[in-house]
Amino acid sequence: MTIRSWLGVAAMLVAAGPALAADHDAPGMVVKPDGASVVYGPGPANLPKGTQISQVAGDPAKPGPFVLRLKFPANTVIAPHTHSKAETLTILSGSIYHEHGETLDKSKGAALKAGGFVFLPEDMPHSLWTTDEPVELQVNGSGPFGLNYINPADDPSRQTGGKG
Repeated sequence: MTIRSWLGVAAMLVAAGPALAADHDAPGMVVKPDGASVVYGPGPANLPKGTQISQVAGDPAKPGPFVLRLKFPANTVIAPHTHSKAETLTILSGSIYHEHGETLDKSKGAALKAGGFVFLPEDMPHSLWTTDEPVELQVNGSGPFGLNYINPADDPSRQTGGKG
């Protein structure tokens, strides 16, 4: 590419700058390693009792990217389920087990500790569970995002008392 061509591309980018900036309604965000800027609240009714959630960025119910942080207590099971969009899980602290498939077989799960990572394409059946320690993980994905239990009876929001 010639210098004249590069200058032409640069001029187009400068001219497009205000239009590109208008597409970014949300301010930038920095989360420090101590997590002090992450505020947790009770998890949704379709996750097990004791789950805590923080909506770090974006909104999983709306189109576009989102980042969630979740805390699951020790001895928690998230029954086999799928998601309507692809997701990634990154383990931040503690440990959790992950297994692909439409049934839960704890003898086949993979243990994941801090730094562990899972990529799940949309509609990939999987389950998660903790044992003797809680876990904190980060979920990245694109909305609208949903959780669909393979067996609807496993959904804690359908059980007496609402949350698991």
